[in-house]
Amino acid sequence: MTRPVSGRPPAVKEWRLHVYLSEHDPDTTARIVLDTGDNVLESRAEARRSPYDPEVPEIGDELAAGRALIAMGRVLLRAADGDMKALGAADTEGPSPLWLDRE
Repeated sequence: MTRPVSGRPPAVKEWRLHVYLSEHDPDTTARIVLDTGDNVLESRAEARRSPYDPEVPEIGDELAAGRALIAMGRVLLRAADGDMKALGAADTEGPSPLWLDRE
């Protein structure tokens, strides 16, 4: 059986994530707002229905929200990278960036 190293209970934090979806056929836009208590981060993404596809709003919602969540992950990674650099962490280059320059 493992025991905690210190007598402190584990820290528990709650981050609030809000997903806002708006549809203007054939486009669906997702806006995600993450409130960490210390910062508020935001990401956006879109999905566009082909004129040849049937109208299924749930698919546009899922695509736009999924893309916005991926973008939010990149926002978080960029924030962590900036925080590490601010603390003097060595700059490391990976095989490819975890975020795109345009985001």
